[in-house]
Amino acid sequence: MGRKRFITDAFPVVKRREGPAGHCKGKLAPELGEEPQPLSVEEVELELLRQFDLAWQYGPCTGITRLQRWQRAEQMGLEPPPEVRQVLRTHPGDPRFQYSLWHLYPL
Repeated sequence: MGRKRFITDAFPVVKRREGPAGHCKGKLAPELGEEPQPLSVEEVELELLRQFDLAWQYGPCTGITRLQRWQRAEQMGLEPPPEVRQVLRTHPGDPRFQYSLWHLYPL
């Protein structure tokens, strides 16, 4: 018997060239003449809260508000970031700030 055949044997091997220097596959290049826009304060705060939602060391975040999760983590001695509490206190009625990423998904 001959060697074992693979499905990839039917396709030619193509070697890829390296891209231009400084090219990164994961990022899109900005349009010519277009400067990247700085994030607004609100966007920076929402990103901080998203990172808090994704940090599992503070416990689960489903079924409770971000402030309740922060307080629970503090009571358990997990030392949650004080910046998160400050952001939550400055936006008390805004659901974008108060509820976690997962609040729209049923348990």
